[in-house]
Amino acid sequence: MPRLFGHGYRGQLDTVVAANATRQPRLAGQQVYSDAMETPGHGLIPRNAKLLVETALTDTRVVLVNGARQAGKSTLADVVAESSAAANVRSLDQPQWLSAADNDPVGFVQHDGLLVIDEIQRAPELFLPIKHEVDTDDRPGRFLLTGSARILGLKELPDALPGRMETIELWPLSQGEIDGGADSFAESIFTLGESELPELTHVPREELAQRITRGGFPGAVARTDAGRRSRLLGSYVRDLIDRDIRQLSEIERGDELRRMLQLVAARTGQVLVTSQLASDLAVTARTATRYLELCEEVFLTRRIPAWSSNLGKRVISSPKVAFVDSGIAAYLLGQSAPRLSELTSTVFGPLMEGFVLMELARQLTWASEEIQLFHYRTKDKVEVDAVLETNDGRVAGVEVKASSTVTGADFRGLRRLEQQAGDAFTCGVVLYTGPDSISFGPRLKALPVSALWQL
Repeated sequence: MPRLFGHGYRGQLDTVVAANATRQPRLAGQQVYSDAMETPGHGLIPRNAKLLVETALTDTRVVLVNGARQAGKSTLADVVAESSAAANVRSLDQPQWLSAADNDPVGFVQHDGLLVIDEIQRAPELFLPIKHEVDTDDRPGRFLLTGSARILGLKELPDALPGRMETIELWPLSQGEIDGGADSFAESIFTLGESELPELTHVPREELAQRITRGGFPGAVARTDAGRRSRLLGSYVRDLIDRDIRQLSEIERGDELRRMLQLVAARTGQVLVTSQLASDLAVTARTATRYLELCEEVFLTRRIPAWSSNLGKRVISSPKVAFVDSGIAAYLLGQSAPRLSELTSTVFGPLMEGFVLMELARQLTWASEEIQLFHYRTKDKVEVDAVLETNDGRVAGVEVKASSTVTGADFRGLRRLEQQAGDAFTCGVVLYTGPDSISFGPRLKALPVSALWQL
């Protein structure tokens, strides 16, 4: 029976998801499971990161799958382990394995085949024995680790295994993974300027609001009842503050951190000025900065750096901030799908922008070439919401418009980006809530927002 990837939900979701899929109406164009999963022998939503992990294990001694809690890391590791004849899986969420790691870290990591260690951040003392193991035996595919915090940022980490470990980030489900779509817009945009306008399925504002408030955590995707989903997201935020963040830092003011998250949610997709955030929160700038760092370490938020053709300016320019999962941001702002879809909503635009930014960020983790995500803002406040840049310097821009109509004026930022990037500029796209694909010039297109997961 089909089930969703999601740590903490394995086993119990089977009947819940099956019941919901038969009783509840789907979003227009939505497939909770892809066709491949509905055929015999395919029980899981395919994750685009699976091939990355399997490939890395063929030539790398240690592979780390890093990402938010309940994004599906444990299930992905289990699926990879099932294809290995001599794999052994040990979860440090289980007291017996955590105790064994604490008492005998050297013995814990000794194994002939693939050893999967789940939630490795709970026992950073394992890294030195792992280093010794892979230095003694340099065969690839020795260890597959999962972690719910940015491992390389942990204070207790004795060695980052330089040259021995590849890190793969696993995000909550993307729209393409949920729908069985193409999920390659972040790469396709670099050739869109030379292509014919694509035919895309229109996603009305009401459906887009549902997608934004649902987010991509497997448990939230499975719960079609909005009230039950809200309870899950609320518990997730509380647990993250009370357990994971406090585990990383000695923070006693959980209510203060929650207020900061609400303030950041209100600024999602916008330029982040830490001093203003600190003032609104009535804390020092240093405290606000530390709170933001902690939220990034547990994959709750992400900062998007500024783009400039001058590399020096990128370092000093203000970043944007977005929640890794749009469902969490909508929950913190008290937004249901019906409320968010109202034409008078003041947060639909920012939440839609954050939603688009994080869908792009998801796609970059499995892109066939390395692409970086930025935003663009000039001194006179001309902006482009997302700038994508390849390693060889090609540039594409994405502007997000929470409206069903688009005009030439909506390309102002993209035209300015085209001027600054010059010949490196390949395409500029305005993603909007209307139904039509429209050309506004040789390298400028307006596309329905569904292009994100249909191209």
